[in-house]
Amino acid sequence: MEQSGDTALPRVHFKKRFKPFVEDELPNIIKNKTALVAHPYTTTPCPVSFNQPLVLAIGPEGGFIPYEIDLFNQQGFSAVHLGERILRVETALPFLVGRLFT
Repeated sequence: MEQSGDTALPRVHFKKRFKPFVEDELPNIIKNKTALVAHPYTTTPCPVSFNQPLVLAIGPEGGFIPYEIDLFNQQGFSAVHLGERILRVETALPFLVGRLFT
């Protein structure tokens, strides 16, 4: 990012308990923002060149389990996919940032 002149680092949150985080903390984080969750088993493609405040959830390889996707949906997240291939997290993250913020 520094080499390309873009030094605004994304904020990364690590939480130990999923459900309390999604139900109790996430609503405040996503307030007045678009909320997307990367999920390989949805039909909605990831948008390109997004120019609005955004919260992006990226799960483990293979995506979040249906229960977790349901919790995200209840909070207002939209599931998006990156194509036919399932990517590893370390590949998906730069791909998503490049696609969303070009």
